[in-house]
Amino acid sequence: MAYRKLGRTNKHRRSMLANLARDVINNERIETTETRAKEVKRLVDKLITYGKNGSLVSRRNALAILHNDAETVNKIFDDLAQRYADRDGGYTRILKLTERRGDDALMVILELVEGDAK
Repeated sequence: MAYRKLGRTNKHRRSMLANLARDVINNERIETTETRAKEVKRLVDKLITYGKNGSLVSRRNALAILHNDAETVNKIFDDLAQRYADRDGGYTRILKLTERRGDDALMVILELVEGDAK
């Protein structure tokens, strides 16, 4: 599976993506660059799928990805798993904004979609 390096080392990239995923799950919307949002979207969708599975192995995998943040993992498994129970995927959406003033990076809003089925 291909991924973007985002100009970071492996440890820094994984930590940054985990922090962004945690923010998306807790706040249900963040503003970031388009390339980061595309990578975080994959991670958040995977975490919600783990929550829908609900097994102990899935919970431990989610804890490993989110650096043992139990509150966020509990929100995934308790709240988000029920919200998206009838949905087969596509738990997040990307809404494009304008370019950032300093470096012209395309800014987007990454948010969780509503819980109703497609």
